[in-house]
Amino acid sequence: MVITNYWVDMNFLFMILLLFLIIIVFQFYFVRKTSNTILHLFPRIKLELFKKIRWIFVAYVNLLPVGILLGVVYYFITKDIIEFPPLSIIINYLFVLPFWIYFVILLQSIVFFLIIDVIRLVTYPVYKKHKDQILNGIYKAQFVLVIFFSVYVPARIIYDFNSVEIREVQYHRPVDERLKSAKIVLISDIQADPYTNDARLSRFVNKVNSLNPDLILIAGDLITSGKYFVDISAKYSGMLKSKNGVYSCVGDHDNWVDRSNTEQSLRTVEEALAKKNVFMLDNENRYFDINGAKVEVSFVTNTYVETIKNEALKTITNGGQPADFKIFLTHQPRQKLIDAAIKNNYNMYLAGHTHGGQITLLFPFINLSPTLFETNYVKGDFYFGDMLMIVTRGLGMSLAPVRYNATPEITLITFK
Repeated sequence: MVITNYWVDMNFLFMILLLFLIIIVFQFYFVRKTSNTILHLFPRIKLELFKKIRWIFVAYVNLLPVGILLGVVYYFITKDIIEFPPLSIIINYLFVLPFWIYFVILLQSIVFFLIIDVIRLVTYPVYKKHKDQILNGIYKAQFVLVIFFSVYVPARIIYDFNSVEIREVQYHRPVDERLKSAKIVLISDIQADPYTNDARLSRFVNKVNSLNPDLILIAGDLITSGKYFVDISAKYSGMLKSKNGVYSCVGDHDNWVDRSNTEQSLRTVEEALAKKNVFMLDNENRYFDINGAKVEVSFVTNTYVETIKNEALKTITNGGQPADFKIFLTHQPRQKLIDAAIKNNYNMYLAGHTHGGQITLLFPFINLSPTLFETNYVKGDFYFGDMLMIVTRGLGMSLAPVRYNATPEITLITFK
């Protein structure tokens, strides 16, 4: 056990150091590009004053990652975990949000800087011949990009934080006539925490209830982590109303009330929800009577903490009763689970987990997001024959306390 914890700690330290190195490299490229641009376009700027202002700004916005790194080093020396950043509105507005807004501006700008550099490299003979004119145009383009994203990024982050969209999805396949007036609501990743607070949760719940659904399904992640927000999440989940109740599968973060005891963490979340008549089901089938039609929902647990075994998956998907409509509900959109749902004639596969990309960069023809490293099913609807898979964008956030081009979503499922 000691060896296991040692290697887990070392892997965690390696990941933190790698992320810190990536942040440094990205910033070096971005700061160098923007500095050269400003100095070229505004030659009257006093160089020494400009350098001082630049490094003061960079030092300020990086107080958050430096603090996190020092906290990690402190943990490895003392084995005592300190909460950083601390739960404080002042800390949030002075240090946390400035870093993340700056870092998203940086990432969004770098994408286009790299395109400019690649074009310049590919057309080097032409660039070399007309260097002065082309370079002047490049500096102007880079300046416009930075100014635009310096306005757009914070505005979009504020919009995505304060907005919730209702997205209606119609199931366009033959269906039992009794279901044609049915409404099922899919939500996910509520993730109560210091950022997904009472105001956001209340607004979200009111919008869900305004739809008057026949059934509410949650694709997991009721909290982000820690014990502080379990009761808050249960409180607002308990305010959700539907004719056939509110049910959830298990999400990744539901295991992390206490990361050293994931089984007890999950029980804590399940018990808090049950007190509010919200039921989190772990590898179980349930049947609902919706307008006289029998709807089967398979609640499948497949998370970072627990990967479902083949035998258990076979039992759940094969051992159910006959039903007029079959729904496969799980947290993550995994290919293994999608294949199992298709094989066993499910009509619908529902998932969350991705937050719609959470941070999705503007780019021609494709939505660039770190989530693409994990799955191609970032958000939206995907048909596999007669089976419709819906990946909802959810509400909350993890790792970064911001959403960018990933507006929270309530998915209303209707039948046609």
